[in-house]
Amino acid sequence: MGLTVGAHLEIIRATYEGSSEENGRNLLAALAPEAEWTEAEGFPYAGTYVGADAIIAGVFQRLGSEWTGYRAEVHSFMEDGDRVAAFGTYSGTYKATGRSMRAAFAHLYGLRDGKILRMTQYVDSAMVREALEPAV
Repeated sequence: MGLTVGAHLEIIRATYEGSSEENGRNLLAALAPEAEWTEAEGFPYAGTYVGADAIIAGVFQRLGSEWTGYRAEVHSFMEDGDRVAAFGTYSGTYKATGRSMRAAFAHLYGLRDGKILRMTQYVDSAMVREALEPAV
């Protein structure tokens, strides 16, 4: 299946630019069955999750239940063959502490034939972890 130039970028863009529900549906549709999703060391959900169920439970359900207004806003996308990078800013308020954060991130995706095989997160985790700590 030959994809046109920019097709992978559009698949990834569709996981960020709609409503949370649309983004989630688009992500699930794009994940390969054994997709690997790696959250950065130092991030609250650090580790590698394999498969849609593990990714949803280990990352997205936690983001939805532990944070208020959590967002990943992308300002730039780049495509290089089967790799797509998204650069942006996370924001949200951690419910347990009431503390807000803003942190720069980069997500690097590897795709094949329109399916996400892997995602690796790079993030300023210190800014996120600060929100997890109770105010002094």
